[in-house]
Order: sequence, then C-alpha cells, then structure tokens
Amino acid sequence: MHCFGGRWEQARRSLEMGFLVSFAGNLTYPKAQPLRDVAARLPLDSVLVETDAPWLAPMPDRGKRNEPAFVTRTAEALAEALKVETAELAIATTKNFERLFGLKPSMGN
Repeated sequence: MHCFGGRWEQARRSLEMGFLVSFAGNLTYPKAQPLRDVAARLPLDSVLVETDAPWLAPMPDRGKRNEPAFVTRTAEALAEALKVETAELAIATTKNFERLFGLKPSMGN
C-alpha cells in the first residue's frame, strides 16, 4: 500500500490480502498521530518505508522538495512507533523489500 495514510481497518484488510504497508514522510507530521497509531499495530514483516519523492518531505523539511536521503527520518518515526531500534527496522524493511520483489537476500541478513 503505497504512501499509506488510512485507518486500521484499511491496514488490516491490506494485510489480509497479502499486501505490505509503506509509509512516507507524512508519518512524521505532528497531526499524523492517528497514522502512527496504525503503524504501531503492524507486524514488522509487513512494513516498508519510502520517500514518495519529490512530495511529502518528512519533518523538519516539510514543504521542501523531498529526496531519498530523507527516508531515514521516516524510518526513525516508524521504528519509534513500532518500538524497535532503527537498525532492526532497516533489516526488516530490507527483507520485506526483497520478498516483495522476489530478490535474493542481501548479504548480512
């Protein structure tokens, strides 16, 4: 689910259909607590992070042109919502990406 911004019911149905749920910079916005609450309920093996560049730059660069380097801010917000270390989230999202696209696992995973 690209640039997910829905409620729990949509996330739950997406998982039931075998989709992954991907978060962009809007996860970091102050008024996005309901979205962070949804993210907090998701299993680690069901999430991705994305830039959605050039749109939806995460805080504190909201309103500016988004770029791939900013995805770390989204990942930090998602890790916080899921109550995991950012490194653990990075490993999980890499595995999720590889599974989604049928790629061979990266070294070190």
